[in-house]
Formats: sequence, structure tokens, C-alpha cells
Amino acid sequence: MVTLEDVAKQAGVSLATASRVLNGSTRQVGATLRARVERAADELGYRANIAAQTLARGASNVIGIVVHDLTDPYFAALADGAMRAAAGEGLLVMVGTTHRDPEQEIAYVSTLHAQRVRAVLLAGSRMADPEVTGRLAAELAAYRASGGRVACVGQDLLGVNTVAPANREGSAALARALAGLGHTRFAVLAGPPHLMTAADRCAGFTSALRELGLPEPLVLHGPFDRDGGYAAARRTGDATCVFAVNDVMAVGALAAYREHGIRVPQDLSVAGFDDIATLRDQVPALTTVRLPLKDMGARALELALTTDEGAVVERVAGEVVLRESVRDLR
Repeated sequence: MVTLEDVAKQAGVSLATASRVLNGSTRQVGATLRARVERAADELGYRANIAAQTLARGASNVIGIVVHDLTDPYFAALADGAMRAAAGEGLLVMVGTTHRDPEQEIAYVSTLHAQRVRAVLLAGSRMADPEVTGRLAAELAAYRASGGRVACVGQDLLGVNTVAPANREGSAALARALAGLGHTRFAVLAGPPHLMTAADRCAGFTSALRELGLPEPLVLHGPFDRDGGYAAARRTGDATCVFAVNDVMAVGALAAYREHGIRVPQDLSVAGFDDIATLRDQVPALTTVRLPLKDMGARALELALTTDEGAVVERVAGEVVLRESVRDLR
């Protein structure tokens, strides 16, 4: 591999001079020396290491994206949207996953601050823990005070630019749509009670049923993942329709029903929330609430890069999509 030292030696200049020519320094180099360095680089086939240049300049062209679980298609879609937008701006991206550990999220922000990245995007639900939320908000405030930019996808609790999905409203609209198909006995695979996204979706769904005068649903808490949905699905009693507060849990529930000979939707209807891309191959096709996930990630990046002061909050509505996993009982 040809190094910058090789180029400097070939051109008969110092390493510092070669670096100023080839690494885009603002310090001026005379035309004669510049020509010698560029000719040497061409002769040797030298290619600049863009990543190394970025780090040397204080990571000013780096965006940090912190998500809860990169294996979850929800977060993968958000990150993909942000990364595509970053590529369009000529920015590099570092991605970290917290595995839903709030302490790890705070540590990532602190590390990205120390590395002087240009902006930080946080994607994921807040926890129902004011102390942890306050510490994260303080870490973000310190980063912003040093010139950093921040945006998040989730609840508006951090005092930063936020793309906020309308979780309560979306799940309430889904409840009304399912009740309109004749369903009256529901179970909710509600996820962890301390996870605000899960709690908001469960609350919106149950409130809508209450307003319709329908019985309270059976609420089953558990992990916010495929295995959580699989385990909770086995305890749904005499419900005719099961609402999983995210699509990944719904996929786990469908697997459990399939293994136990329960036909969907003939014996039991199932609905989710998010409309993740992998559902396109799911049989039966899953009824859900669609969020424009990639667009949300791209918009969060845009807010981080273009909004200097204050905190812009953009609400994103979900769209109920009725598919074959729900039976019409009318």
C-alpha cells in the first residue's frame, strides 16, 4: 500500500507539505511544490484515506446514530433512512446499538461528544425513568453547548429536535378499525410497561375501546421482541383479536399460533404496529399501523443539520393498513 510518506519521498518534500496538498489543508502550498506532490501521487497510485482525514480534522464530517437494537427491522429502517440522507451530504456515519440499556445510550453520547462528531441521532423509545432521561438530556445539552447538533426519533422529552411518531393516535385508530369489523374481545401483547412507546400504544388502544363501550382487553406484558410476542401469544384466552404493540412481536405471535394449530385469521385475528419491510413476505399479510420509517430517519438527520436553536418537534401520523391477518366478523 502506497503511503503519504512514499509520496513525500518521491516528490522530495516534507511529510507535512505532502499532507497539506493531498489532505485538503487550508494552509497554502506553492504551485511548484503542489504540482510535484500531485505528480508523485499519480505516479505511485496514491489514494487518500477519507476516513482517516475525517478523524484527523476532528470528525467534523461524521454523524453518530444510536439505536436500541439494529437487528430490529424498525431501527434498521430508521438508520437506513438517516444513512442514505447522510451519504447525500457527503457525511460518514458511525452506528451504535444500546441493546435497550439507557446507561449505554448515555455512554455513547458522551463518547461521540469526545470524538467531536458533527451530529448525533438517537432512535428509540424513552424509558419511564425521569432520572435517566434527565441525565441523558444533560449529556446532550453539554454536547450541543460545544457546537454539536442533535435530533431524535421518539418521545419529545430531551429538549432537542424530535421526530415523534403518533403512537397513541395510531393504536387508537387501529382499535376503532378492528371494532368496526365486529371484534369485541381483545388481547394486547403490550411489551414492557416501562418502555414509553409500548405503554403509549397500549394506552391508545385500550382508551379507544373504552370510548366505544367495549370490554377492557387482556393486557399481557413481556419483552419488546419476537420472543416476547411468541411467549405472550400463548396466554391470550378467549380473545378474537390480538394486538401486538410492534410488528416484531406480532410475527412471534403468528409463529406461536401456527405451531399450536391456531389458524389466523380463521380462528384468531392478529394485528401489529410499524409496517416493517419484512412483513411483505408474511403469510397471512399482517394488519398494522404504517409509519414512514425511512423518511423519519432522513427527516431526523435533516433537522439535526439545519436547525440551530430551540427544539423542533414534528409529529408523524400512522396509517391503519387492514390485511388478511384480521377476519371480518360482521
